[in-house]
Amino acid sequence: MCRLENCDGKCKCRDEEKGFKFLGEGKVERPKLIVFRGGSGRMRMWMIPGMMTILVWTCVVQMMGLGEIWGPRLLKGWPSCFSPPSEMFSNDKFNLPSPPQRVLPPKRIYKNNGYLMVSCNGGLNQMRAAICDMVVIARYLNVTLIVPELDKTSFWADPSEFQDIFDVDHFITSLRDEVRILKELPPRLKKRVELGLFHSLPPVSWSNISYYHNQILPLVKKHKVVHLNRTDARLANNGLPLEIQKLRCRVNFSALRFTPEIEELGRRIVRILRQNGPFLVLHLRYEMDMLAFSGCTRGCRDEEVEELTKMRYAYPWWKEKVIDSNLKRKEGLCPLTPEETALTLRALGVDRNVQIYIAAGEIYGGDRRMASLAAAFPNLVRKETLLRSSELKFFQNHSSQMAALDYLVSLESDLFVPTYDGNMAKVVEGHRRFLGFKKTIVLDRKLLVDLIDRHSNGSLRWDDFSSTVTEAHSDRMGRPKNRVVIPERPKEEDSFYANPYECLQQFTSNQLRIT
Repeated sequence: MCRLENCDGKCKCRDEEKGFKFLGEGKVERPKLIVFRGGSGRMRMWMIPGMMTILVWTCVVQMMGLGEIWGPRLLKGWPSCFSPPSEMFSNDKFNLPSPPQRVLPPKRIYKNNGYLMVSCNGGLNQMRAAICDMVVIARYLNVTLIVPELDKTSFWADPSEFQDIFDVDHFITSLRDEVRILKELPPRLKKRVELGLFHSLPPVSWSNISYYHNQILPLVKKHKVVHLNRTDARLANNGLPLEIQKLRCRVNFSALRFTPEIEELGRRIVRILRQNGPFLVLHLRYEMDMLAFSGCTRGCRDEEVEELTKMRYAYPWWKEKVIDSNLKRKEGLCPLTPEETALTLRALGVDRNVQIYIAAGEIYGGDRRMASLAAAFPNLVRKETLLRSSELKFFQNHSSQMAALDYLVSLESDLFVPTYDGNMAKVVEGHRRFLGFKKTIVLDRKLLVDLIDRHSNGSLRWDDFSSTVTEAHSDRMGRPKNRVVIPERPKEEDSFYANPYECLQQFTSNQLRIT
């Protein structure tokens, strides 16, 4: 309760022990009143209830102000980013009972067939999908999963460990009713692994669950420890039991929670953006690694083409070396350039003054390549322009942690537009479907580059260009639909993570009739 003290005729309201007590709770100390010498007793009696009323309303206003500061949640499903300091709002200060602890699911009891180690490869979102698959595989094989190792040798050279990006304790405990997960092998087995006494292999891509039962489980039983050294797209998109698909969703949307530090900063970015109204997230996949990998060089200078080609040959796991950039672009297999993106957004009727958050790393070609987009949409922002350098210093040089911030902002945007159907585009699209079919424009790049070329050479007027683009994308907004299944060419079919319809309420109740 606030207390008045003698202060040379002026009164200050101080909190007790850096906190506040609710009115009517605990023992409230009687405030010390300023006594005026002289004057009548009636005046003193009148001042007591008056000043008590002032005190009560002062404290109420202060506590209401604090409620506004700690404010509403910005990211649905996560706690508020501005959690009050524990020493200021502890239960002891409020005399409140401790909040109930989160009830953990009961541990699943099963005979352990062995231990599964996995080394994820690729960027953040490729690894995210892989982790979901590996949990499912470990659960189905009745083995113990060791917390996955993240890729540190790829183009990004990010040294981050699992616990630097994800809340590892939540990951382990939230899945304990499905599979046993350990942070590391038991000491005896750890020594065996250090001596090389374990079996390592890359599983076959897009395998069904029977492959793991028939091929991988016997190896686990024989060697006790099996290491899967490649994890990208190693489980089929389709043809799996419903409970497996739902477990994939549970891992992705619930168990894989980012660290509190990443989530807090992601919410801060969203709050800054929301202060200025709605915003669009543009996943402009026009970074150096993407262009080198894909061989897409439209608009690049000769020296840039040479640089990208050298990089492609330098990475042995990028299998395709000789690439016809023009042919690939016409087939819709290249990311849109910033110039093509500007035309596309204009044709779709995006407001020139809307905030556009660029969810990407460094754009190849820098300001020269961004000039057309910036001229068409002047309110381009990035996390680096919204936050102070001191707020990002612990995340810089850690590409996966920076990508995690973009992931959180992408989930909360009013519109998400990826310029290439890479791993982030797919996983974010699927997560936004799960959050209530939030609008995502999936661009038809093959159609777009044809229309853009026709408009550029003068054979297609702007009005016709714009109306055709708008009409073509009217049914590509992230609405409910089934996945495209191509059993003989799984690489070309829809990704499970882009459209996990088995886990979406509208599908399970209305279309698939799954109970």
